[in-house]
Amino acid sequence: MSELTFEQMLEESLKTIHTGEVVEGTVIDVKPEEIVLNIGYKSDGILTRNEYTNEPNVDLTTIVKPGDTMEVKVLKVNDGEGQVLLTYKRLAADRGNKRIEEAYNNKEVLTAKVAQVLDGGLSVVVEEVKIFIPASLVSDSYEKDLTKYAGQDIQFVISEYNPKRRRYIGDRKQLLLAEKAELQKKLFESIKEGDTVEGVVKNVTDFGAFIDLGGADGLLHISEMSWGRVENPRKAFKVGDKLKVLIKEISGTKIALSLKFEDANPWKDAAKKYAIGSEVTGKVARMTDFGAFIELETGIDALLHVSQISREHIDKPSDVLKTGEEVTAKVVDFNEEAKKISLSIKAMMVQEAAKTADEDADVVSVDIESVIASEEDGEA
Repeated sequence: MSELTFEQMLEESLKTIHTGEVVEGTVIDVKPEEIVLNIGYKSDGILTRNEYTNEPNVDLTTIVKPGDTMEVKVLKVNDGEGQVLLTYKRLAADRGNKRIEEAYNNKEVLTAKVAQVLDGGLSVVVEEVKIFIPASLVSDSYEKDLTKYAGQDIQFVISEYNPKRRRYIGDRKQLLLAEKAELQKKLFESIKEGDTVEGVVKNVTDFGAFIDLGGADGLLHISEMSWGRVENPRKAFKVGDKLKVLIKEISGTKIALSLKFEDANPWKDAAKKYAIGSEVTGKVARMTDFGAFIELETGIDALLHVSQISREHIDKPSDVLKTGEEVTAKVVDFNEEAKKISLSIKAMMVQEAAKTADEDADVVSVDIESVIASEEDGEA
């Protein structure tokens, strides 16, 4: 039997490798764009930057150093120059794919950083596997601008898993909806009509404001924003304002809110302040063809009918009055139940005229008595 040469014995002592095999190697040299590993084979393994990571222009010397060990996958046993080509990112992707499959089957909640904001959604990476989250599944409400999510850690579940087409779809929306449903349940278990709660203005419209109560939104209608008149909700409130609101009504999942707290109700003492026959002063708040509404105080307007403005005929209030003008009138009707007060300037004029007539009559009476007395003195 012929003896083996040293080279032959050395070659036999080295293991054989195959394409697709996973091997462990030790880093023996690192360059910015390439890593050289001893994989226990007759040739060293070469791991290029492109096969290490998807991140472009990474300096590999800042990531690994000689002596480090890592598992890699064999791409090609001989690249034509006697070198073994290796990949790390594909091995990580294989393992990541398995991880995504498990998460999909178990409906596991994953957390990952947003790697890219795309036109149609977000891209995240889980163990080298790219997962796409469509814009429609990013939030439970429409969001036109997704740039705020760039670089953020977000939670999601895998809603579609198709490794053959490399299609992995994430869904954040269903987590938000589930969380909101739980918060809504807790909220409705803890509130009742008549409670005062804190909320944050979420949206303002022409007819009111939607208040986030922490689990559900309540509607603060324009008519419930103040005991007085609110012309434009957008001028009274802005998104983000914190409010203490009264729960006026709960109907199913709908909540009606109010800022009309009873202790601030201007009508509670109105019967005394605006009794029939009393004279009051207020400002012209608005006018119609049939009369002018006089604001006596915040939350209480009284009607000054066009026929009660003057003893003379007036076609419309704006002929003699202007908005903001201060007027004094007499209360001629008070209906607390209907919250209606009627005023009259005319009644004051008639009263003043009658008073003047009475005073004139008294003067005439005194004069006649003086004449009679004078004549009686002459006769005497």
